[in-house]
Amino acid sequence: MQGKACIERALRPLLRLRWQPRTRQRRQQQSATFKLPQDIGFAGYSLLAIPVATFALGTWQVKRRKWKLQLIDDLAKKTTIPAVDLPEDLRELNKMEYQQVKVMGTFDHEREMYVGPRSCIKREDSEGGTQKNRDGIISAPGQTGYLVITPFKPKDRDFSILVNRGWVPMSALAPQKRLQGQIEGEVNLVGIVRSPEKRPPLGPKNKSTDRTWLYKDVDLMAQACGAAPVLLDANFESTVEGGPIGGQTNVSLRNEHFSYIITWYSLSAATTFLWYHKYIRHRPLM
Repeated sequence: MQGKACIERALRPLLRLRWQPRTRQRRQQQSATFKLPQDIGFAGYSLLAIPVATFALGTWQVKRRKWKLQLIDDLAKKTTIPAVDLPEDLRELNKMEYQQVKVMGTFDHEREMYVGPRSCIKREDSEGGTQKNRDGIISAPGQTGYLVITPFKPKDRDFSILVNRGWVPMSALAPQKRLQGQIEGEVNLVGIVRSPEKRPPLGPKNKSTDRTWLYKDVDLMAQACGAAPVLLDANFESTVEGGPIGGQTNVSLRNEHFSYIITWYSLSAATTFLWYHKYIRHRPLM
């Protein structure tokens, strides 16, 4: 046994010398497999910029989408801030979109206008169900109608503003069919400041000679009825029996970043595959 142990101690250095060259050789072979082909050339490396650039654009759109969603959330939170008085200088409202303001005054129902067709925005109660219309006009699921925009004269002011009182179905568009909701006298109103809507792409323009509008062009609508170019969306609590359904504020911004993400990442993946197929595997593309 002692003799065998002595032989093993004697051969151990030789075994180390025997296996070390092979290990180096394997490492050299493995490192060689990771080298790019030498015949890619300037054109090949230039084309590699396409998948790199499209991947960068897709990543940029991911960040843009996150920013847009946060912006929409911030705007939605602004609608829950306690209402403030209508400012003396109406130009201050340009920086107050989606904020609530309170005002006392009277409606001028003779000059009301209509925007549509639109669907009714229903609020959800705390239990997840649709909230009742507070005795306002009943709307059926999927029913289309119009928004009622009425001039409103604030108390102790020498001008009128526009108030989106809410939604009515087409069957109740005529004021004679909802006389109960045509409230008279001074009312306390809480509304959300809104900016003008832009004309939809390829959509027709509004006609300033008509009382029905396709989108809320505040400037033209104000000129048509002699009011100041200010628009408030009456809140849901403003709904009266037989009147329009208030709370028709839809907090939304154009957000198409997800489709852009899919487009850029798909282009990056496709061009990466084609580049690898041609310059690494040396296979024809067709």
